[in-house]
Amino acid sequence: MIKKLKIAICTEMGSVSQHFGRAPDFTFVSIEDNQVVDKKVLPNPGHEVGSIPRFINDQGAKCMIVGGIGHRAIGFFNQYGIEVIQGIVGNVDDVIAKVLDGTLEGGENICSPGGGKGYGVEKIHTDADDNYDHDHHH
Repeated sequence: MIKKLKIAICTEMGSVSQHFGRAPDFTFVSIEDNQVVDKKVLPNPGHEVGSIPRFINDQGAKCMIVGGIGHRAIGFFNQYGIEVIQGIVGNVDDVIAKVLDGTLEGGENICSPGGGKGYGVEKIHTDADDNYDHDHHH
């Protein structure tokens, strides 16, 4: 259950942009009691080093959802205490729905640091598991 959270999603034509710095816009979503209470799209402020993390922080977002992003950029976000969830693809509304029901799977899970299971020994499994696991690319 997400009480209050503001997330930023790096977007391009309604989907998660795969190029963080070159994304045309960012979608900011405010969530309270697991409901979206506000959603706005703002243009990319420009790609000076560190300008986007500062912009995201100024908007009050605590979580940045992206496709591809470099380590340096993640470092800037972390300085502001903003969590970066990378490797996300798909439609923005689908991504928001996954955030709300706790099923967004990126490199890390939003609400449970250290809860990104499946990166250790328990990841040893069969091909059948694999096909079953990755059936959510609709």
